[in-house]
Amino acid sequence: MTTPPLIDASVDRTLKLIATGAASGSACSPGLESGPWLIDAAPGYGPGASNADPVPFDTPRQGELPETYRTASEAELEQRIRAAKEKLGERVVILGHFYQRDEVIQHADFVGDSFQLARAAKTRPEAEAIIFCGVHFMAETADLLSTPKQSVILPNLAAGCSMADMADLESVEDCWEQLEEIYGTEPDAEGRAPLIPVTYMNSSAALKGFVGRHGGIVCTSSNAPAVLEWAFERGQRVLFFPDQHLGRNTAKAMGIPLEQMPLWNPNKPLGGNDETELEQAKVLLWHGFCSVHKRFTVEQIQKARADHPDVHVVVHPESPMPVVDAADSAGSTDFIVKAIQAAPAGSTFAIGTEINLVQRLAAQYPEHTIFCLDPVVCPCSTMYRIHPGYLAWVLESLLEGKVLNQITVSAEVADPARVALERMLSVVPKAVTK
Repeated sequence: MTTPPLIDASVDRTLKLIATGAASGSACSPGLESGPWLIDAAPGYGPGASNADPVPFDTPRQGELPETYRTASEAELEQRIRAAKEKLGERVVILGHFYQRDEVIQHADFVGDSFQLARAAKTRPEAEAIIFCGVHFMAETADLLSTPKQSVILPNLAAGCSMADMADLESVEDCWEQLEEIYGTEPDAEGRAPLIPVTYMNSSAALKGFVGRHGGIVCTSSNAPAVLEWAFERGQRVLFFPDQHLGRNTAKAMGIPLEQMPLWNPNKPLGGNDETELEQAKVLLWHGFCSVHKRFTVEQIQKARADHPDVHVVVHPESPMPVVDAADSAGSTDFIVKAIQAAPAGSTFAIGTEINLVQRLAAQYPEHTIFCLDPVVCPCSTMYRIHPGYLAWVLESLLEGKVLNQITVSAEVADPARVALERMLSVVPKAVTK
């Protein structure tokens, strides 16, 4: 039996040790151990899981970080962040996503998934600024749910999301027009629309607005089954974007056959399908994916079981269908955290989700054996763009009266996007067991 390496919660320290040869293991791409400011001016998502993903031409880029933050030591940045946060007091609230590096998470007032954090911000209406240590679509959602007087700040504008970028408004509108020509727009005898759009939380505010305007709804990884039920009560079919794997895994668990879930490739006429396939469809899946969760394989699960016969394999539903089928359980990041919290001491977990969360859980629960399914250290490229240097920069700028990197959603987009989010809030998810 092999013993899983690494109990250090810091992926950043792990990567530096691997780069210098002081620790065994490997990283998925060079440059992860360096400061993200070295790549901010270059096109691309940067090193990590999304390194090879194509980048839209209008992807935001971060300007140069001042030298004082680029050259400061980890200890100095930590002290400056704590000092600025203490001076700002209740004027600021810091939100930290589960996938953030540990050096940032330690300063967060709230830690959770994207929607948990957006809701958490609502509990601090007195805060003048909400600093979202996550990625762009999360900051947009926080802006949608915050008060008009609050500023939402993304410490590094280059922290986007390759999955969210795989479905843009123009492509989705073009898809919708093609499908309307096939399905029409008239409801059936039961009053159900021909098609209901469902967008994953991991999408732009523009797509949330599109969904709101077309009678659709937003979902999270924890309430996707309940949201699809909501959609089928109102529509004959569902267009699900941007993550094909969450859509497929959820619909399959509901009993929808795979042959009724065609994949829509926005670069092909009719998404690469013929009209017969589309007429028989129940769920149309957008050709999008998470580059972190796409890395997990059935072979990794088989090795985990061979090395640890008592292992419990839990994966995120953004993983490919064969991986979810081979796992013992699947669920959102919050589901994974709660599964570990509830486990008896001495449990063994192989986890299929982002490495920052996995290593943090391994450090927080030393009574368990916890390791990542993927033996290669490969964090989310864009989450990793948030560094303590950027957090110190935006905090100290607030002390000087400057609001940097503010994320705002126009009223034209925000109003229908809030409608889609409110529909999601009305849906009560059922317990996830697999």
